[in-house]
Amino acid sequence: MVLAAAVRLFGERGWAATGMRDVAREAGVSVETVYAGFRSKSDLLMTALDAAIVGDAEPEALGERPEFAALATGTRRERIAAAARLVTAIHQRTAGVHLALREAAASNGDLARTLREDQQRRRISIEQGMTHVIGRAVTRAELDGVWAVLGVEVYQLLTDLSGWSPQQYEEWAAGVIDRLLDA
Repeated sequence: MVLAAAVRLFGERGWAATGMRDVAREAGVSVETVYAGFRSKSDLLMTALDAAIVGDAEPEALGERPEFAALATGTRRERIAAAARLVTAIHQRTAGVHLALREAAASNGDLARTLREDQQRRRISIEQGMTHVIGRAVTRAELDGVWAVLGVEVYQLLTDLSGWSPQQYEEWAAGVIDRLLDA
């Protein structure tokens, strides 16, 4: 309840306009309840981002979930489609929270480090996922290309600024993955 409220508010309002009281009010709990679960606003933001990435508050990592396992089954086209679907779903859930994190990182050194660490974790997840998709280790050039082009920033540019639907983005992402990974 609290995490869902935090994801929604950070995603809609950003870092500066979202306070612990706002999250408590949105979740229908006391401020003390929020602080009992999260020692700071930064902690709440990062936990909200983690929950948004996987789509729930369960302790199961992305790499252990069925949607990640789907990257290794079926034809190449089916595996690429599963990867594009997964990336699109994650971006839909996390785009606003990522904006809040970037906003917060501009004035908070700890969150700036956390943002860099988040990018590195995303890079590792992409490497693992693309290895499943193509059935071999990805090259540095393949990893760099997929990691950069499928970043949440590109998703936001295409969906928020260019008006693409998530479905259009997903289809485009599948084509990009196919082109960037040597057959």
